[in-house]
Amino acid sequence: MEIFAYLIKSLKDKSFYTGISENPEKRVKEHNQGKLKNTALKRPWKLTYKKAHSSYAEARKHEKWLKKKNRQYKDNLKIET
Repeated sequence: MEIFAYLIKSLKDKSFYTGISENPEKRVKEHNQGKLKNTALKRPWKLTYKKAHSSYAEARKHEKWLKKKNRQYKDNLKIET
């Protein structure tokens, strides 16, 4: 099973949100439907980065690492699988 660390960017205010999911594309739809209170007010969101991991622990580690990066770094990331 693959689990992804992902990064989405708000098209409203250009802020970022970092998360993990087995299906990042489906998760972005949930963010955009307002189902998640942490991101509902900054819709719409666009998936800007994802990276596959073989375990939840590795994906979580990557997620925490991404959260510490600055805006410029996040703006330069590309989607990986």
